[in-house]
Amino acid sequence: MDTSLIQQYTAKDYKSDQYVRWCPGCGDYAVLNTLQKVMAELGVAPHDIAVISGIGCSSRLPYYNAGYGYHTIHGRGAAVASGVKITNPKLTVWQITGDGDCLAIGGNHFIHSVRRNIDINVLLFNNQIYGLTKGQYSPTTPKGYITKSSPFGTIERPFRPAELTLGARGTFFGRILDVDLKSSSMTMKTAANHKGTSVVECLVNCVIFNDGAHKWLSEKATRYDRVIILEHGKPMIFGANNDKGLVLDGFNLKVVTIGENGVTEADILVHDAKCEDPTLQMKLAMMEGPDFPVALGVIRDVEAESYDEAVINQIEDVKSKSKIKSFDDLIDSCEQWEM
Repeated sequence: MDTSLIQQYTAKDYKSDQYVRWCPGCGDYAVLNTLQKVMAELGVAPHDIAVISGIGCSSRLPYYNAGYGYHTIHGRGAAVASGVKITNPKLTVWQITGDGDCLAIGGNHFIHSVRRNIDINVLLFNNQIYGLTKGQYSPTTPKGYITKSSPFGTIERPFRPAELTLGARGTFFGRILDVDLKSSSMTMKTAANHKGTSVVECLVNCVIFNDGAHKWLSEKATRYDRVIILEHGKPMIFGANNDKGLVLDGFNLKVVTIGENGVTEADILVHDAKCEDPTLQMKLAMMEGPDFPVALGVIRDVEAESYDEAVINQIEDVKSKSKIKSFDDLIDSCEQWEM
């Protein structure tokens, strides 16, 4: 194959002419830039990509991307993205949504698009606050947090996107941090290549209404002691000196230090994102500090028939067994009489 004939793209080819209207320092910029670089690396033409969103700060993203875009209504991005993909399976479809748009008013659409395994890529921006409407608590805001709509602290327990995704029988879940561009790119690229619904939780900072929501993870000096970047087939090792790892202690995960108490690299768990049983993947996704590192990267990535594939396969199967092959055949099959 003559590779010189392959169209080469750069991130600039996926940028629209619109001014990006997010607050300076917003974590959404990092996700947008990473997404456009990943699109270029994948080599999918801008006119073969559709970016669909609901309502919220993150949902402005379709304006900033070249190609097809649709800014829908609050919480309905998943429904529209599903329709776009099923109607035109050749399109690469990205759904852009926030923790409020996706998990509050759009929660029902979200879990059913995941359950159906429609071949769309969901980027779930999680800043743990309603930013566009000026700082009310969202479904992912930590319990006890003081916001404009919870002046004495929210009394609700938050949703955890990974828990919802795996509970809805999701086939792909990943997580990225806005300041960790390398792992973000790797995770988005793997998500795009996944056949079925890929959900990537994007931990982003809202500098105005929830500044520092993910500060415990994002501080550069301590970041790699507090996060673990998971890659399929590789040992679960982390730490600034790559000297910490995860092992099983009965049915629970445990953090150990390599070289202490006889622990060697051979004792460290190897990540299996392809495992059908989500039990260990759920444990990894639910890890929280300070006792455990927070998992970034691809946590689950298993194969299953996508909904759009199933629809096409069913149509072809029915057509192969039917005497009716065209609209004219359908008309001729109806009862007819002459006047």
